[in-house]
Amino acid sequence: MSRHAATARSRHRPRPLPGASIPSRGRRGPLRSVRSVAGQVFVLQLLLILVLVAAAVTILALQARNQSITDARRRSLAVAETFARAPGVSEAMTSHDPTALLQSPTEAARKGSGVDSVVVFNTHGIRLTHPDTGLIGKRIIGPAWAVRKELAGETITRIFRASQGPSVISAVPITKPDGTLAGGVSVGVKVESVNGVVEGRLPALLGAATGALALSAGGTALVSGRLRRQTRGLGPAEMTRMYEHHDAVLHSVREGVLVLAADGRLLLANQEARELLGLAPDAEGRHIGELGIEPRLAELLASGRPATDEVYPSGNRLLAVNVRPTDRAGGPAGSAATLRDTTELRLLSGRAEAARERLELLYDAGVRIGSTLELTGTTEKLVEVAVPRFADVVTVELLDPVLRGEEPTPPYEVLHRTAAGGDTTGHPLFRPGERAVYPPSAPQHQALRTGRAVLRADPGEAVGYGADGRRPLDHGVQSLITVPLRFRGVTLGLANFWRTRDSVPFEEEDLAIAGELTARTAVCVDNARRYAREHAMVSTLRRSLVPCTLPDQEAVEVASRYLPAPGGASGGWFDVIPLPGNRVALAVGQVAGQGLHAAATMGRLRTAVQNFSALDLPPDEVLSLLDELVTRLDLEHEAGADADTGTGTGRDGGGVRIAGATCLYGIYDAVCGRFTVARAGHPGPVLVGPDGTVDTPAVPVSRPLGRGGEPFESVELSPPAGSRLVLYTNGLLEDDDRAPGKGLERLCRTLADRPDLDPDETCQGLFTTVLPVRPSEDVALLVARTRVLAPEDVAEWDVPFDVAEVATIRAESTRRIRAWGLDEDADTAELIISELITNALRYGAPPVHLRLMRGRSLVCEVSDGSSTSPHLRRARATDEGGRGLFLVSQLARHWGTRYTAGGKVIWAEQAISASQPENASGTGSRERPVFSRSG
Repeated sequence: MSRHAATARSRHRPRPLPGASIPSRGRRGPLRSVRSVAGQVFVLQLLLILVLVAAAVTILALQARNQSITDARRRSLAVAETFARAPGVSEAMTSHDPTALLQSPTEAARKGSGVDSVVVFNTHGIRLTHPDTGLIGKRIIGPAWAVRKELAGETITRIFRASQGPSVISAVPITKPDGTLAGGVSVGVKVESVNGVVEGRLPALLGAATGALALSAGGTALVSGRLRRQTRGLGPAEMTRMYEHHDAVLHSVREGVLVLAADGRLLLANQEARELLGLAPDAEGRHIGELGIEPRLAELLASGRPATDEVYPSGNRLLAVNVRPTDRAGGPAGSAATLRDTTELRLLSGRAEAARERLELLYDAGVRIGSTLELTGTTEKLVEVAVPRFADVVTVELLDPVLRGEEPTPPYEVLHRTAAGGDTTGHPLFRPGERAVYPPSAPQHQALRTGRAVLRADPGEAVGYGADGRRPLDHGVQSLITVPLRFRGVTLGLANFWRTRDSVPFEEEDLAIAGELTARTAVCVDNARRYAREHAMVSTLRRSLVPCTLPDQEAVEVASRYLPAPGGASGGWFDVIPLPGNRVALAVGQVAGQGLHAAATMGRLRTAVQNFSALDLPPDEVLSLLDELVTRLDLEHEAGADADTGTGTGRDGGGVRIAGATCLYGIYDAVCGRFTVARAGHPGPVLVGPDGTVDTPAVPVSRPLGRGGEPFESVELSPPAGSRLVLYTNGLLEDDDRAPGKGLERLCRTLADRPDLDPDETCQGLFTTVLPVRPSEDVALLVARTRVLAPEDVAEWDVPFDVAEVATIRAESTRRIRAWGLDEDADTAELIISELITNALRYGAPPVHLRLMRGRSLVCEVSDGSSTSPHLRRARATDEGGRGLFLVSQLARHWGTRYTAGGKVIWAEQAISASQPENASGTGSRERPVFSRSG
């Protein structure tokens, strides 16, 4: 033997197991033992084959008998059904002599079909035909249950003892044309005939068994010889031990094991592998690609490529596959593969994924649902979050008081649908904005009544549907969860979650998810309800505090715009305050904060500005008084907070400080054309000339109100007639997306592009081009186009400080008034002028100056160098003086005093008679300004 052959034989020789020894071929004892064992095995195999052959013959005989009986059943039933449905049989049954008509056909059918009997009987069980004519006219026999079924018209096929002995009997009813029972026909095949067929097959069976026994004996001899060669001399104990170890390993591991040849044939598969791959019993020896395995997995196994924990699908399983070659340690060429089922791991992963998705759903709900303070928007956010991740259709209804910002109280009745989402195209749902009415039997009504969530697999009358009243099931809805929106024990509305037939129905565990979603929504809905109530209060207060219409005055043509911030801020304000002497005060301000407190604070500041304006003070002094007021109010806030809480928080029961408010205040005089302005922390004015020139005057800026520090400073501007003064708050320019200063540049550019616009068109243009998309603060805009009183409508005189000169000045002024065409008013004006000049000469100081102005009214102003304040009093009958100012107050429509740097001015406004023509500078009288008297 060559060395290569010896090496090959040793490579394929099995290795000994622990504790086992491989017998040597050179020893005679073991060889004789092997031969003896082989002889014993041969005898045992012969005995086993003999038993198997005998058993096979017996089984074949029984099988032949069963087949014969089955054939007899089928044949008898077929003959009975054919005869019962044969033409003329039912008519013969109802004739006067059915036996005569049916006996011959039944015998012909019996002989032609090879059955043993064909018997026709009537509904009373009397035989009408029979092979044995002596039995005609007698009752049929058989088990009582069989006879009852036959007479009842049932079809039966049974083996029992009949008139001819044990037989296979099939009985079929015969019906009349109208369907009623006329009788029946029974066909029988004797059991003796069946046994005869089986006995005829026994010789063939015995011959086949003898041949099989001979072939088996020869095969056993061949197998025994091959077994001796294949076992390589191993004895029974060694073979048994080796088999037990291999079998234990293959079947105890919880992994599938496959052994494949180099050409891809399956050599071995344990039971676990068969179950995992669904292998056929004859899988061994066939190519792996022919076993119905998933193509990718079959390709890997056939290739023999090493693999480690590669995952492949197999049916509804996921298998982790490991492949290793078998020839690494000198074994035969091929590969061994192990399969591990990871389906349960995938199920656990799926549950973890489902839990993660639910957590993400709840997280998104917490983030998105509370992102708005608008009631409808809040409910729409719930719909956006829940569809389609939790439900196919989601609808939300709120109680009517909630929509009004009120807290609802039982009974909860009127619901309004505020949001609906999902596939609602084929569903007659209530539309958003409609009233939702539920019958008492609906789950929604139950949820409102009990305050608990309701799950319905069959929604039935779960109306959320329109007026057609059809059941939700008619529209594909298969399950519903309806949950009341409750917060602090108060029901705010309902949330309905629907799933259609295309989705998995809701289960009990889904109630927790629906409850969590609605609980978060209820909190946000209640916040939005409270915000809506407060916003309505703030809006009402703001509308009452901001000027609804601008007062009528002659100094400027004015227009305004006011836009609250989207968040409901109400801190911006403006005002137009007519002043005597063809003057007007323009004010714009901003209060920090939002909501009710900011609106109230804004109203307080605006009222204060109006009151300070009545004193007719310069702008810097008005701001000084306003600054002192803010400081004093803040101190009151702090004192109130200390008294209530014992801490110096500077808050009054949750109120806000006013310190930090801004204000711009200016006075325009239409006689001299000057605009005097001061500001406290507020943006300066923009001046647009008649030719379109845009200027931002350098107005000194002081600290905001209430902050103290340096005094306020006013500047005087002299804009030409027809110029536009643009006053605004920061909200018009500030935007998160804009760089600092860009807003002012855009405003100036917009004003320069259209110099011909009137104030109202200017406001509209600025709101269109400059206003941010979402202003962060209130926007207040005031545009005033200046006017200048014509020189011919103004008359002035320096009055000598001598009472004797009063008559001369009075006469000159009367002539000028008559020259203006005011003859009807001249006498009254003469008396007013006389009293004012006399009062100045008697109680004042030089210089004394008289100025008359004609406009929509006639204004008389007398100034002197004294700051002594005149007082109006009622003179007694014995007094010689004190009646001048009283007379002026009765003749003039308004009168008052204002102070100047060099003294004071006493003025009186006199209405012009209706019959007098309006002067060129007038624009018509619509609303007369009302001034408070001073002094």
